[in-house]
Amino acid sequence: MSPRLEEASATLPYHVGIIMDGNGRWAKAQGKGRLEGHKKGAEVARDVVRWAKNLGVKQLSLYAFSTENWQRPKLEVRGLMSLLAILLPKTLPEMMQNNVRFCTLGDISPLPHSARKAVEQASERTKNNDGIELILCLNYGGQQEVLAATKASLQWALAQDDPNVAIENLTLSKFRDHMWCHQIAPLDLLIRTGGEMRISNFHLWDAAYAELYFSDVLWPDYSQHHLQLAIENYQRRERRYGLTSEQVTHE
Repeated sequence: MSPRLEEASATLPYHVGIIMDGNGRWAKAQGKGRLEGHKKGAEVARDVVRWAKNLGVKQLSLYAFSTENWQRPKLEVRGLMSLLAILLPKTLPEMMQNNVRFCTLGDISPLPHSARKAVEQASERTKNNDGIELILCLNYGGQQEVLAATKASLQWALAQDDPNVAIENLTLSKFRDHMWCHQIAPLDLLIRTGGEMRISNFHLWDAAYAELYFSDVLWPDYSQHHLQLAIENYQRRERRYGLTSEQVTHE
């Protein structure tokens, strides 16, 4: 950990989310196929877990495959699923050694059997680890998550003695209890690589007060230095949650 990060350890982001963008453009610039870009990106994803752990991050969300990604060319989708099925088991020993707890966010039921099996085994094998939590967002969409929570909240309300009163008393906290993300902390820092400046349906509810950080670096070129820059930038910001700067300073 750098001196600057160590001095400001109290302001480290607890939960960091990363939109890993730029694999395809990196591959094109290298004269390679898109799948080669995804392979290189997977290597960086493996490294970034270790870097984040060493910097003191407690939860790390990686946007691996969105609900919209199914619309990509079938060959690319099959390649991504094969990578998941092959690389995740190979990463298990390292996750156990580094005390990483692996879990997913999203609906993994449509994944091919081999990929789903690899995900389930990784989750089971690491469930008792208590170090950094790696949340792999697979077949995930923020809008879909909010819609699912809305349906679950309505079902909960209808099961109460007075559904109208239940709906009237529905709080933000109670609504979040019905979301897929209910067991993880809200997002503190959202990083997107690749130069695009949008959040692409990622953690819509929990990014409400997240700090946003956009990097021009393509994901396969991302390094520990780039992650450290993002966290140091986060530490220089003042998180006000709707309050004034004077109120935050007083509190």
